[in-house]
Amino acid sequence: MKYENPLLNDLFTTPFESIPFEEIKPAHFKPAIEKYIAKTKREIDEIIVNPSMPDFTNTIEALEFSGMELGRLSGLLSNLNSAETNDELQKVAEEVMPMLTELGNDIKLNKALFEKIKYVYEHTDKDQLTEEQKRLLDKTYKSFTRNGALLNEEGKKKLREIDQQLTRLKLDFSKNVLAETNAFQLVIDKEEDLAGLPESLIKEAAQIVDGKQKWIFTLQAPSYIPFMKYAENRELRKKMALAFGSRAYKNNKFDNRENVLQIARLRKERARLLGYDTHADFVLEERMAKSPGKVMEFLDSLYKVAYPAAKQDVKRLENLAKKDGIDSLEKWDLSYYMEKLKQQELDLEEEQLRPYFELEKVKNGIFEIVNRLYGLSFEKETGVQKYHSEVEVYKVMDEKGEFLALLYLDFFPRKGKRPGAWMTSYKSQWKKDGENSRPHISIVTNFSKPSKTLPALLNFQEVTTFFHEFGHALHGILADTHYPSLSGTNVYWDFVELPSQIMENWAYEKEALELFAHHYKTGEVIPVEMIEKIKKSMQFMEGYATNRQLSFGFLDMDWHYHFEPDKVKNVGEYEISSFEKTRLLPVYPENNMSVAFSHIFPGGYSAGYYSYKWAEVLDADAFSLFQEKGIFDKETADGFKELMQKGGAEHPMDLYIKFRGREPGLQALLKRAGLEKKD
Repeated sequence: MKYENPLLNDLFTTPFESIPFEEIKPAHFKPAIEKYIAKTKREIDEIIVNPSMPDFTNTIEALEFSGMELGRLSGLLSNLNSAETNDELQKVAEEVMPMLTELGNDIKLNKALFEKIKYVYEHTDKDQLTEEQKRLLDKTYKSFTRNGALLNEEGKKKLREIDQQLTRLKLDFSKNVLAETNAFQLVIDKEEDLAGLPESLIKEAAQIVDGKQKWIFTLQAPSYIPFMKYAENRELRKKMALAFGSRAYKNNKFDNRENVLQIARLRKERARLLGYDTHADFVLEERMAKSPGKVMEFLDSLYKVAYPAAKQDVKRLENLAKKDGIDSLEKWDLSYYMEKLKQQELDLEEEQLRPYFELEKVKNGIFEIVNRLYGLSFEKETGVQKYHSEVEVYKVMDEKGEFLALLYLDFFPRKGKRPGAWMTSYKSQWKKDGENSRPHISIVTNFSKPSKTLPALLNFQEVTTFFHEFGHALHGILADTHYPSLSGTNVYWDFVELPSQIMENWAYEKEALELFAHHYKTGEVIPVEMIEKIKKSMQFMEGYATNRQLSFGFLDMDWHYHFEPDKVKNVGEYEISSFEKTRLLPVYPENNMSVAFSHIFPGGYSAGYYSYKWAEVLDADAFSLFQEKGIFDKETADGFKELMQKGGAEHPMDLYIKFRGREPGLQALLKRAGLEKKD
């Protein structure tokens, strides 16, 4: 039976059960979510009242496959709220997300349900379970104990209150950052102020306003990043940099200072309630790193190598800036002089590369690389609905021509899309009753748009971003597990970046670049000398880049490990003291990163930002095997493919050792970054 509200159908009668985006209105979400909350509650009740002795099948598996429609629906709302939001959808999210939080707590704090799970956990002969079943049993039990199942009634009530507050605060945080990003425009009306900017950026910015020619630049990455890199007008660079750094930090209705303090305070309070000293202790128990001490030790070990190298990198920039009469290097000078230094030292100008990276060719090149590595093929799918006209949809097939996944690609900035780039999922992969239900994966970016006269030409950073997100997508596409909560990217957070970061390596390899890096006008393959320069650029300013990443990791740990709510009242002062250790430039009191640090506040990287560097260690070590055997070596690729297929069905270190033959070491990363100690 069909309903006017398509979200009220248990199954979508669309190709591949894809989401009927074009039929969905924001008003459809709340009634559908209410329906599936009720259905989920009934499914939970069935587990509880089942008179049979609790066992793995009737309790753990039954719980795993409960609420499937609701999970898909809440994921859809969350994804649209990030990629194609509007005022109406944001209001719906504000209404609905607390309802979902409440249901999550109803389940996790259900005493009768937990007693059954506890019985299975304590009385099951683990030797009779597969490795994946053991992982699911362990994950299910911990998901309850780590979310309040062992608390008394007063404690459970307090946990519910905290979780509801956190849900609201995180929604507000994201809404404020998006509003502030969209609110700023730098309007240029004098042609001389465009000096240094690439032609493609000027064309993209050109607009007729009130009958006059003007150029409008924004804080969206495809506008902001090249402006900071090439604009010769230092005052305008300063204006852009300070605007970017002051998002959600202006004492207006979009200010995030109080949200930051409240989120950090509530996370610590929640951790204490559950028996942990800090939020970091709570989070890291379920990570490869295991403890805050191990994370701090890891960050410090890299800091000792990176900070001295970073100081040298900045010194080189200062020397270059002095030739232009600049005595004090400021944050708005960094990208500009880095680009100049790169041209000087490597004879490599980023804009010289752009004509070789037409988006369409890069996309097809990635498809070809993935085909050679993992046997996947991609076919454009026109019969699937999209949430925006710019979105492309592909059907992904394996080497036998069998359907593996749907892949949505959404490349360009829009008012309703949050900044950055990410991979996400609209449908999980799982196996049940002989069916292997395949995933629907999405990559969302904010790449340089085509203009009236030019196709979409990517800068090299955008190319590596595309490769990175495609690595995440492969993790989802190749998923081949029985349980949705262990499928694809549902792995330890400090392991999830391995497939994405290893994929970036192919963007630097001659054999891979020659497949797609062809001049958009002439078709000429990227010259060998340019490839050599790209390769050398991997080590350019790497001391500075590593120190910068470490500073974010330290800031994350300061908010989630060292943070003491009674002592921290000023977000600005606290951040300045956190950055002091890694600081290389003057302090800008009107700027603050924490208030727009979406990764760690609304996002999933709280007490986990170190994961990027951690995964770099893994990816450099893993890719060194490809370098040794050949970047398209089938045996090596098959081994890495298996690692991705397994998702969270095995412990990540076991998967890594199975692939690499040993545990990872720092050496490959330090060598790649040019930071290895010289004898």
